[in-house]
Amino acid sequence: MKKHYPRGIHKAIADGIGADDLNIRLAALDDPEHGLSEETVNATDVLIWWGHCAHGEVKDEIVNRVHKRVLEGMGLIVLHSGHFSKIFKALMGTSCSLKWRVAGEKERLWNIEPSHPISQGIGEYFELPHVEMYGERFDIPQDGRIIFISWFEGGEIFRSGVAFERGHGKVFYFRPGHETYPIFYDKNVLKVLGNAVRWARPLIYLANTATNVKPLEVIHSQDPNNVSVGAGIAQNAKGNG
Repeated sequence: MKKHYPRGIHKAIADGIGADDLNIRLAALDDPEHGLSEETVNATDVLIWWGHCAHGEVKDEIVNRVHKRVLEGMGLIVLHSGHFSKIFKALMGTSCSLKWRVAGEKERLWNIEPSHPISQGIGEYFELPHVEMYGERFDIPQDGRIIFISWFEGGEIFRSGVAFERGHGKVFYFRPGHETYPIFYDKNVLKVLGNAVRWARPLIYLANTATNVKPLEVIHSQDPNNVSVGAGIAQNAKGNG
């Protein structure tokens, strides 16, 4: 990997999508709390996630922290082998399994949603000369909007760019990015990532909480003998002091 990414994949991506409207910070598995402290996650609008062999080393408490924040509104961009990460599988609720092959073959990514914000500035298709193949069936939910479909020189096809909504957050899975090929220097790949970051920016942040609320209007038909379970428990707890 260091042959193409001497400073790491995360640094190559940060340099490639850097722009005046983006404030980019880096986080890595070996950092304390994987670089994703509660303060950092709460201050992040969009998180880009790449992972490979060390998915099992990611702490569940960090996954839960990110999962909660996505449901509240934070955007998440999951790259390549991140399809098997704990966070992506948690948000999808499926195995996220697929077929794969490393043969350094050509990939052609077809842009089938040219009006979508993520595909702006991308032509009808673009090609990557040497990639790791991912093939169907890709076990993801059917509610995703497919933005890109890939064809590989060996004959397979793959849903290589799929957008989801989870809670108040937006999630985008993008297939290219095997660590032994210089894919994160490709201008089209970087264009897609920059577009995805801007698309996934939260419109709001809203905590997902269940709240017992007072009625807005007077309830004239209220049954005095009908007490909610929550209120009953609270009264009993108080009475048992």
